[in-house]
Amino acid sequence: MQTEEVIKDAGEIPVASSAKSSESIHEDTTAKLFIISSITYFFIVGIVALIIAAKFVMPSFLGTVEYLTYGRMRPLHVNGMLFGWLLAADMGLMYYIVPRLCGVKLWSEKLGMATAALWNFIILGAVVSLVMGWNQGWEYAELPTFLDVCVVIAWIMFGANIFMTVANRKYNAMYVSLWYAMGTILWTAFVYLTGNFATLFTTGVNQANLNWMYVHNAVGLIFTPVGLAIAYYYIPKASNNPLYSHKLSMIGFWSLAFVYVWTGAHHMIHGPISQWLQTISIVFSVMLLIPVWAAVYNFITTMKGQWHQLRENIALKFLMSGVVFYLLTCFQGPMHSLRAVNAIVSKTDWIPGHAHMAVLGAFSFFAIAGCYHTVPLIFKTKLYSDALANWSFWLFLIGGLGFFVTLWLGGFWQGWQWNNPSIPFIDTVVALKPVWAVRLGSGFLMFGGIVAFAYNILATIIGTTGEQTATATA
Repeated sequence: MQTEEVIKDAGEIPVASSAKSSESIHEDTTAKLFIISSITYFFIVGIVALIIAAKFVMPSFLGTVEYLTYGRMRPLHVNGMLFGWLLAADMGLMYYIVPRLCGVKLWSEKLGMATAALWNFIILGAVVSLVMGWNQGWEYAELPTFLDVCVVIAWIMFGANIFMTVANRKYNAMYVSLWYAMGTILWTAFVYLTGNFATLFTTGVNQANLNWMYVHNAVGLIFTPVGLAIAYYYIPKASNNPLYSHKLSMIGFWSLAFVYVWTGAHHMIHGPISQWLQTISIVFSVMLLIPVWAAVYNFITTMKGQWHQLRENIALKFLMSGVVFYLLTCFQGPMHSLRAVNAIVSKTDWIPGHAHMAVLGAFSFFAIAGCYHTVPLIFKTKLYSDALANWSFWLFLIGGLGFFVTLWLGGFWQGWQWNNPSIPFIDTVVALKPVWAVRLGSGFLMFGGIVAFAYNILATIIGTTGEQTATATA
């Protein structure tokens, strides 16, 4: 009979006393399908990203090829990174994490596999529709309505599987990752329906406000909570330390739930929306520092006495670098909302620098760490190459820093020029050519990281020997 470990302050991840017998109940077929497909899309969309970056430096590059124009590549890149790579990887990791935190197998592997099939149909359909120019023209909501409906169906299937697994759990204690996983399901439903369907019934400023609520909260209430669910699970696992404080994690969870939904309007400051709405968005944006600091302090304190592991533990390298990127991202957001700062950086290259650090820095780092930790376990083998994993980390980190920092500085400079009426607009475009050149070079480094990561994971899977690593635990 399996017994549950003692949970101090509900801060330790509950696992069965016998890791071997616990692991025998998990099939992980759905997790495997999502992880493999997400990494494949990561590689493909990385190529699209390089094409886009090259167009900033060489505007005529592939300009005569109808299907490779900027207007078609950009939404393909955005949706591919968000839904093809990151959300699919996060879903795969949730299919792995949730059953283990509940002490039971996934409620339905068949439903999970059907969800994976539908999700891949959606991504492939998105590729065809966006390349063909079938685009609704809304930020992050470009997909045709038919595919939007398919996303809703797939999300209902995913949510039902996760909620039923939690409902059937053997462990009474609810570890924080479960809270964030369930929160992600509910918040994603609300945010996605608002951004892709509610906007169809509004016009003008109200429509723009709903769209920005969706765009900002796609990061804030979809990728943030599921990213934190991953970090809260894997940081204690990879470091072999219990979570510092469950109470602090709950403060972060509930403050995130209360604060984030009101922040999207800070992208419309100095615009046509009401002053009171602008002020509310500023106040709640600054309040974001509460859940951010609660999570970051919890993660850093959890690592107490284990920092030496960063020399060898590739998952921890990605996790803790992701924590730093998360902190920087969520410091920038509140600062961006301040009227004086917003007057300079709004609509400049500073914004994509900020957004890329959230998606490709913080949350992709969490997902990559989860894949590095999980894939050898579910395929019962060893990681193909630790050296290649380290290469992927440094390529991601150096390329990412070059990308993010260059766009922050260039965007701030761009904003100063825009605020000077004596400078012609075309001159501000020409002035950014060196910035875009560095962006392209940094993009090649990050793509090198994608290639190293994807090859390492796929080689691990293909080279599966069926022999469980001696140190592997759930």
